[in-house]
Amino acid sequence: MSTTQLDPSAAEAAPHTAATDGAARDTAAAVLRRLESAWNAGDGQRFGAPYAADATFVDIRGEHHRGRDAIAGGHAGIFATIYAGSTNRMELVDARHLADDVIVATSRNSLDVPSGPLAGLHTATSTSVVVRVGDTWQISVTHNTLEATR
Repeated sequence: MSTTQLDPSAAEAAPHTAATDGAARDTAAAVLRRLESAWNAGDGQRFGAPYAADATFVDIRGEHHRGRDAIAGGHAGIFATIYAGSTNRMELVDARHLADDVIVATSRNSLDVPSGPLAGLHTATSTSVVVRVGDTWQISVTHNTLEATR
């Protein structure tokens, strides 16, 4: 079995500058604000809106949801049940361009659930791929992982 080793100098030769990564952070932060606002309003359709029509979403239980409609519908369901009245704070941890029209963004999400079987504060790390389509940015892929209780 062969292994591939990355050349450490390759990262230094990346084509995107800090200014470009600043643009990536601004774009990713704007997308996160839309998601956070929709979550805190309990609006599944609005939550799904930033996702591409063919987007995929892996939730904290490892379930794989395909398509904007499934993502929106799934969130509408949890907003009406286990996460009713919850608030979510989404903090951008990192964002960088992979290409001019592709950004990878990582956030730390703090979810406060007021009641029910999941009541309490939960944290998760989420990584998303955001792509430019025309003049807009859409989420193509999200993987969300619940952090272990410390």
